[in-house]
Amino acid sequence: MYHWGDYRSSSTKAAASRRNYACQATAEELVNKANVEAKEKSNKILADGKHQTLDYKESIEEELDSYQADNVTRQNRIDQRQNGLTQTSERLDDLHKKLAEKQADLNELKDGIEQLNHQAEELAGQRATTLQQRGSLSVEQAKQQVLDRLKISLDRERDVELKYQADEAQVSAPKMAKIMAVDAIQRAPLDIPREHIEHAIQISDVNTKQKLVGRESQNIRYIETLTGVDLVFDPDDPCLLHVVTQDPLRREVAKTTISNLLVTKQINTQSIEHQVDIAQQDLGNELRRTGEKVVGSLHIGWMHPDLLKIVGRLKYRTSYGQNVLNHSVEVADISGLMAAELGLDVKIAKRAGLLHDIGKAIDREVDGTHVELGVKIADAYNEDPQVVNSIASHHGDVDVTTPIAHLVAAGDSISGGRPGARSESVEEYVNRLKNLERIASEKKGVRESYAIQAGREIRIIVDPKQLDDKQNQRLAEQVKDQIEDELTYPGKIKVTSIRDFKAVAYVGAEKKKKAKKASRGA
Repeated sequence: MYHWGDYRSSSTKAAASRRNYACQATAEELVNKANVEAKEKSNKILADGKHQTLDYKESIEEELDSYQADNVTRQNRIDQRQNGLTQTSERLDDLHKKLAEKQADLNELKDGIEQLNHQAEELAGQRATTLQQRGSLSVEQAKQQVLDRLKISLDRERDVELKYQADEAQVSAPKMAKIMAVDAIQRAPLDIPREHIEHAIQISDVNTKQKLVGRESQNIRYIETLTGVDLVFDPDDPCLLHVVTQDPLRREVAKTTISNLLVTKQINTQSIEHQVDIAQQDLGNELRRTGEKVVGSLHIGWMHPDLLKIVGRLKYRTSYGQNVLNHSVEVADISGLMAAELGLDVKIAKRAGLLHDIGKAIDREVDGTHVELGVKIADAYNEDPQVVNSIASHHGDVDVTTPIAHLVAAGDSISGGRPGARSESVEEYVNRLKNLERIASEKKGVRESYAIQAGREIRIIVDPKQLDDKQNQRLAEQVKDQIEDELTYPGKIKVTSIRDFKAVAYVGAEKKKKAKKASRGA
């Protein structure tokens, strides 16, 4: 009995068989196609390989041909060099033969020269022996005579030349010195306007003044205690505060402190202490910066930092109204220029000029003259001996031992003596004039005396009946010496003593008087 399940199973197998056959056909078709493609690719690869092989073979053959051509060229060069070496060797052989022949000739000439030298020595010995026998002098004695005569001749020429040079120097030295000084004056100092140092502070209003003074003057007295100055209000202007002290640094600290307090408007014990500390620190920094700036502008080399601060202190020091720092810079410039003209050490000359008045920076705090203090400072900072001698001798206190000291002294005189460089107070000016007239009037035989030309000249009128011409001349010398001993004066003072004697007589005057009396009596 045929069941539906059997039919379904047989149909499924048939379908599977058909699919299997189709797959096998497809697979065979793919395999055949792949074989064809593989064969085509293989043929192509073989063709490409053959083509590449031919190309490579051709390139190799070309390289071999090139190498072969290079080898031929190199072989030709080697052959040419070998020929050149052969020719050079032949030339060297010829040259060696010629040199050997010349060397033989030279040896013969050398032997002949040695024989001639030997003969010359023998002849020289015979000549010396003959000269000694005839002159009765040995060789050493003859040499000594020649040297003695030569020495006498050279000494005579040296003395003549030295005398000529000395005479020439004496004649031309003043002229050359004036030319050099004038050139240094024109080139070195700048005409710096005089700086007016304010000793007073203007307060804006009465309320600010009261805050500054404080209760029972407590604030202002505390400022005086911390700064070491006296603060006094002007009687004519109640808001003008004078800072009274002989120390310019203290004055600067006090002025800076008060100015800062007036700006902040916070005036009490703590703020006063704080502002004083700030002012002192600012002043110390300013001293150092000033010293560094001056030393750097002069190009005088390294200087100790503490010495730089001392140099900066000169900015606040004046002498006869002239700022000492500006004066020192002028002296340094003038000394350096003159040293350059004379061929001396310019740096040492400038350094000596800058430090010649360094003692004035501390002369208000330490006992002693500014010269003595300056020498101590220079020694303490191991300055050059030429600098020390320039400081010690620029006022004639000690002898000058170096040329640079002369230049510093000249520069000091030029800077301090030029017109307008220095001034003095009205009181000192009047006292100087009075002292000049007093010294002259105290002398016997003086009728009148006048100080004229701002104290640069004193004129003395003498009584001709009491003093003759010699005594008049002696009087002028005495007045000059007394002025030098007693007074301090800038520049020069001219002393002029005038003796004017007049003899008067009248002719006929007595006869006329007698004739008038006789006519009246008749």
